[in-house]
Amino acid sequence: MHYDVAFRHQQALDPSALTTIATTLHAVEAAITDCRNAGKDLEDDPAVVLLVRHLGAVTLSRPGDMHLRHACMDQIAEIRRHPTLLTLARRGVGHDDDAKRAFHSEGRTAMRRLAEALHLAENSFEVRSQKAGPACSGEITLHGEEVWVQLSLGYLGPDHEVLFRRVRGRADHIGDRNRWASVRDLLSPDRFADRLRRELQLSAAPASATRLFA
Repeated sequence: MHYDVAFRHQQALDPSALTTIATTLHAVEAAITDCRNAGKDLEDDPAVVLLVRHLGAVTLSRPGDMHLRHACMDQIAEIRRHPTLLTLARRGVGHDDDAKRAFHSEGRTAMRRLAEALHLAENSFEVRSQKAGPACSGEITLHGEEVWVQLSLGYLGPDHEVLFRRVRGRADHIGDRNRWASVRDLLSPDRFADRLRRELQLSAAPASATRLFA
């Protein structure tokens, strides 16, 4: 059944209550829905056109185009400086399936890069991922013959996302005492590998090794 309502026209005639981008966009979206329900062309609907024009008026108090363009470029540079894994760790991934999938994918890549920085032979370690329930991040674990490293977003908060300890073989799931690091450390694998060797007293790296990652 096709029907129409007067509300969008009333809002378009008196948009004084629409003072923010969010509220105005909501009004525009509602008006478009009304047009579709009524079988009307939204491109020519006077209420839709007036509400869209009002959206422009709402933004007049914002900085000029040049300032906003520079701000966009600054934001792009900032995003490129901070890897996806760091962003996900900051915002959390609980109850967000897409974010959680990205967290585990990026986490596995980070663990493989760490294994490469530690010069672990391909058959001497495993990287496993446990997503756990929807409310938590789950964990990504690197388990080698001497080292165990796990990434998760736990209750200890920022700068405690990475748990690591020395182990005695890949059947050892307890190991020595726990130590903690930040996700930022994991994203600098060569430096973090040096820290792991020093703090856990790992065996010396071989004189030469083939790098798997650029």
